[in-house]
Amino acid sequence: MICDDIYEKIIYDGLKFYSMASVNEAIKKIAVVVNGVSKAYAMTGWRIGYAAGPEDIIAAVTKLQSQNTSNPTSISQKAAVEALNGEQDSVMKMVGEFEKRRNVVVEGLNAIPGVKCMMPQGAFYVFPDFSSFYGRTLGSKVITNSTDLTAYLLEQANVAVVPGVEFGQDNHIRLSYAISLEQIVEGVARISRAVTNQY
Repeated sequence: MICDDIYEKIIYDGLKFYSMASVNEAIKKIAVVVNGVSKAYAMTGWRIGYAAGPEDIIAAVTKLQSQNTSNPTSISQKAAVEALNGEQDSVMKMVGEFEKRRNVVVEGLNAIPGVKCMMPQGAFYVFPDFSSFYGRTLGSKVITNSTDLTAYLLEQANVAVVPGVEFGQDNHIRLSYAISLEQIVEGVARISRAVTNQY
């Protein structure tokens, strides 16, 4: 079992994170936990990740990895160690800011007639349902799926989103709120204008 715990520190509403590997000893014996510093410590692109698991699996992964990639720089490694071992106040502050942004984007999306957006409990993405717009003509384009909607929003509103079909849910699109509050407000306003043909 592979446990992707990369968003373990980015959770909201007083929730507590539990890794699947901690459920019981039987699962722990077959689990490989993967994690890194790109999300919680905003070290995207530093290419620092790690895995923990049964010794024989980690040994095999290490052999495979050594033949496929080069090592990260020593500066990145030292910075990652400091991030993991240092004070975590900045992480908590960042999560607090993400929580504010989450609330604004969800409220803004749900204010658009026909859009349904659940409140995420972690990470920094929303996954709203835009399927009520499928079959409609927006601008000069008939929207039939999330790929059409994604292209339309990019062309018409200059807003980049990811089609939900990439995640197995074609009724949805994915938006990141790892941007400024001002950009979120502007982006949601542009989406609203685009899907209500107000451009």
